[in-house]
Amino acid sequence: MQLPDAEKVFNNLARKIQTDGNRDYALVGIRTGGVWLAERLHQDLAITKPLGILNVSFYRDDFDKIGLHAQIKPSEIPFEVEGAHILLVDDVLNTGRTVRAAINELFDYGRPASIILATLVDRGGRELPIAAQYIGVELDLPAEKMLELKQEENGKLSLNLYDKNSPE
Repeated sequence: MQLPDAEKVFNNLARKIQTDGNRDYALVGIRTGGVWLAERLHQDLAITKPLGILNVSFYRDDFDKIGLHAQIKPSEIPFEVEGAHILLVDDVLNTGRTVRAAINELFDYGRPASIILATLVDRGGRELPIAAQYIGVELDLPAEKMLELKQEENGKLSLNLYDKNSPE
């Protein structure tokens, strides 16, 4: 399957947010791919509030099955969540479980006025009623495939597709 160019998809996502946005968003990326996207959006959209980073590992409902990654990094929310309009950024939206975990963690910091979701790729397959307001591209992918966002040393983004049950 031919995957779209991640850089073009990112530019499409940024354009959608920019043309629609009149809000004073606080940007929060979900580690890891969502953080890469949020860092670039933060710069491209000239957002003045500091960038937030979430690591949802402890908030996942499958934590007991997948365990903890060896190099876990903590969340960093350097702004007041209470009453903030938050633009939450993730790389691939599939079941909705990662986004649910992110929302749970955000509420531990306070009650935001709103949370808007932006994702580079929406691949469907929802298990929870989660929807993104900003989507770079929608892809219909087989359930046995995993879609991964990669970032090269120079910052260039790319998409990789592989089987769930095979090593990369």
